[in-house]
Amino acid sequence: MISVYQLKPKFQQLLRPLVNGLARKGITANEVTVVAMLMSVITGVAIIISNSILALLALPIILLIRMALNAIDGMLAREHQQQSRLGAFFNEIGDVISDLFLIIPLIIIPDINLWFLAAFAFTALLTEFAGILGVMVGTERQYQGPMGKSDRALLIGLVGLLVPFVSVPAVYLNAVLVIATALSVWTVINRIRAAL
Repeated sequence: MISVYQLKPKFQQLLRPLVNGLARKGITANEVTVVAMLMSVITGVAIIISNSILALLALPIILLIRMALNAIDGMLAREHQQQSRLGAFFNEIGDVISDLFLIIPLIIIPDINLWFLAAFAFTALLTEFAGILGVMVGTERQYQGPMGKSDRALLIGLVGLLVPFVSVPAVYLNAVLVIATALSVWTVINRIRAAL
């Protein structure tokens, strides 16, 4: 199944010099994970408090930085012997919290359907839960698409980039949420099938 996640190896290759530099300076994977989560929470809260459509422009920037930080923490853990059980909890919980705080700010868009937005947020959490359960049933963490973390980041980033500049009718945005929710359900099914 096609997913933005498939671009990860090339993205990691670009980040490797930075990762090696951070490791030399003693920066840990867990520290990077916590920074990514705090950045997402602060951004989400700031956008909601501002209640400004222009503030949505922060989403594509923060999502790109978050994707980079997520890749960096994983590379630090795997390539610099920093893997730990605590790190696994930080990584998975941090991702879920970050997702919620970067999806919820879309409520400031006029006439967006809150039920559709809530359904998208809920199914986003389910995709991550289904991915983690792969380990519980004796396989590995599942990352199948078509609506994984990277794909959600691309979608939310595009919404944050377009809405402040283009008069997108709410009916179209609501349709996008419905489609994204359906793709998230499909992702859950794909991850369960792969784990089984």
